[in-house]
Amino acid sequence: MAVTSDIAATYRGPRRVIARLLAMGVREDRLLAFLMGACILTFISQMPRLAREAHLTGQELNMLLGGSLLGWIFIAPLMLYFLAWLIHVVVVIFARQGSSYGARLALFWAFLASSPLMLLNGLTAGFIGPGVELTLVGILWLAAFLWFWISGMIEAYRQG
Repeated sequence: MAVTSDIAATYRGPRRVIARLLAMGVREDRLLAFLMGACILTFISQMPRLAREAHLTGQELNMLLGGSLLGWIFIAPLMLYFLAWLIHVVVVIFARQGSSYGARLALFWAFLASSPLMLLNGLTAGFIGPGVELTLVGILWLAAFLWFWISGMIEAYRQG
């Protein structure tokens, strides 16, 4: 199934999508593609907010974009790999089962699958700015991300 179809299917049933991805076997290249795609979409989602900030404060937009690019493309993937490993260690201490691959898949897929809401959050931050609307969209993104991640972890460690 295409990644976009899997993202849409995740909103209907995240555990089924994770089970299907786990059934495809261990593929680190797929995980890296999910992670980098999510980081690129996150960088893109920051552009309207950064453009607004540059306009309102008089800062140089290219410098803001460069900092965001460095953070989301080079630093965030390393931090997310570390977070997935840390969560895996914690779960293994308590559950005594599961694979590190499942933890990475659950986290990276949740990040990628929630990216449409992250793009909406970026548009809201850029066009409306701080306020109730931005907070609501941020809460919606966080709720979807946590739902996908927890469901993915449950499925990954159930199959573990």
